[in-house]
Amino acid sequence: MDNVKEKRVLEFNNKRSCGLWFTLVGAVLMVSLIFGGSFIVNPIIFLAGYYVSFYIANVNKKVRAKFSDGPASPFQIKMIFGCIALLFVLMFLIAGPFIPSWNWKMIWLGVSLATGVHFLPFYFVHGRVMIVIGILCIITVVMGYTVTAVPTSIFLMADALIKLAFGIGMLVFSKPTRVAMG
Repeated sequence: MDNVKEKRVLEFNNKRSCGLWFTLVGAVLMVSLIFGGSFIVNPIIFLAGYYVSFYIANVNKKVRAKFSDGPASPFQIKMIFGCIALLFVLMFLIAGPFIPSWNWKMIWLGVSLATGVHFLPFYFVHGRVMIVIGILCIITVVMGYTVTAVPTSIFLMADALIKLAFGIGMLVFSKPTRVAMG
């Protein structure tokens, strides 16, 4: 019997489409912050912009085809759905307890922290860049929790700028890459 392990090769073919998504979400978050008022982030603008951006970057087949360099593997598709489920579980656990009191600071920081954490397993879908953006977003939000003398909107704007900068970088400069797993 042969003891040679078969290595799984992951191809990261959709970094540019992820870049489009980050660019759109970063811009939506920035606009939502500008018009946030007492909500910090305007929830109507954010949710409407989020869903329109999701459709443009992730559902529209013509856009996906234009910014994709090949298909995602079945494993990567499972990871995508797992990461999305993880996002909702984390938002419920981190931000959810603050919804009854309408503590917008803790709600938005919680949503942003959950988002940063859920980027980490997206490594298996888009590669190392997801670890970097996840860590930067987590650090930014943790600073928002701990540096209370600075308005929350500053940290959320930094989070939006991170997403926007990485999004533009991924959209313009990313090339498909491969990595052997196992």
